[in-house]
Amino acid sequence: MSNGLLLQYVVIGVIVLISAWITLRKLAPKLTSRWLASLALRLDRKDSASWQRSLAHRLQPKQATGNCSDGCDTCGACGPKPPAAARDVHPLEFRPRGK
Repeated sequence: MSNGLLLQYVVIGVIVLISAWITLRKLAPKLTSRWLASLALRLDRKDSASWQRSLAHRLQPKQATGNCSDGCDTCGACGPKPPAAARDVHPLEFRPRGK
C-alpha cells in the first residue's frame, strides 16, 4: 500500500467519523451530552495533568439555566415563532356560484 493511498484512507476515515459525530449530536443530544459529561469527569481529577483538566472543562456540556437564552426547549416557549404572514392567514371560503 502506498503512502498516498494510506493518507487517503485516513482522511476519508476522519471525515466519516466527524460526520457521524455531528449526526449523532443532532439526533441524540442528550446521549452525547451524557457521554461528554462522563468523559469530562474522568479527565477532571486531582492527579490529572493541567491540559487534561482544561480539556475536561471545555468538554463539560452547558447546563440549562432556565431562561430563554440557553436553548433548553423544555417549556416550548423558546421555539421559533411563525412569521407574521402565517399568523394573519385566513381560511378559504368556497361559495357556490349564483345562477
